[in-house]
Amino acid sequence: MAEFGLIGKNIDYSFSKSHFNKKFENEGLKHTYKNYDIDTIDKFPEIISSTKKLRGLNVTIPYKEAIIRYLDKLHKTAKKINAVNTIKITKRGKLIGYNTDYFGFKKSIEPHLKPQHKKALILGTGGASKAIAYALKKLGIEYKYVSRKPTENDTFTYDSLTKNDIKSHQLIINCTPLGTHPKTNECPNIPYDGISETHLVFDLIYNPEETKFLTIAKIKGAAICNGSKMLELQAEKAWKIWQKC
Repeated sequence: MAEFGLIGKNIDYSFSKSHFNKKFENEGLKHTYKNYDIDTIDKFPEIISSTKKLRGLNVTIPYKEAIIRYLDKLHKTAKKINAVNTIKITKRGKLIGYNTDYFGFKKSIEPHLKPQHKKALILGTGGASKAIAYALKKLGIEYKYVSRKPTENDTFTYDSLTKNDIKSHQLIINCTPLGTHPKTNECPNIPYDGISETHLVFDLIYNPEETKFLTIAKIKGAAICNGSKMLELQAEKAWKIWQKC
């Protein structure tokens, strides 16, 4: 029997625990999966040292970047993205970081892309947004970040973003936690009037299934997609990685 889990903060809502425990039950596996809800990443080494049968971990907000300093090695893709959402723990106790977010996002958005989706806005600049940027680059889609504060030359701020900026970027991806259960009345502060029926609007959030962000975009006529398929795909990718332990 092996143990697996999720590292994050305020993660009671998370899909991963129920997904993997149901998977283990259906496949007759004696493994277990639990949440490690920690208020600071400094508690991570204690989890590793006290859980001897731990073989794999998922990592979620807000630790996808902070976790890197505790790892022994990064897979080449995780190194390029500079964010980790999956950790494999080898039989010798080595911690290897991977990123399966980019794979899940790329595979889930590809069926929805239309010829006009050549330029994208990424809302947020955290660990998840880096995986999205990597996937967009692989898809040949130009992108710019939208952040609360300007951090790069190719970054808009929420205050500087205009209706015309929205119009000229036909793909918009929310990588912030705004709108996640239970705070479902929140949404990113962008000029929604710029959204039209030619837009594709994607929200990494999956709980609720339709966030306020997606509801507004749908009212404007846009095609919408939530993060549930992305989550399933990245989870299955993680499982394949763990099975190689």
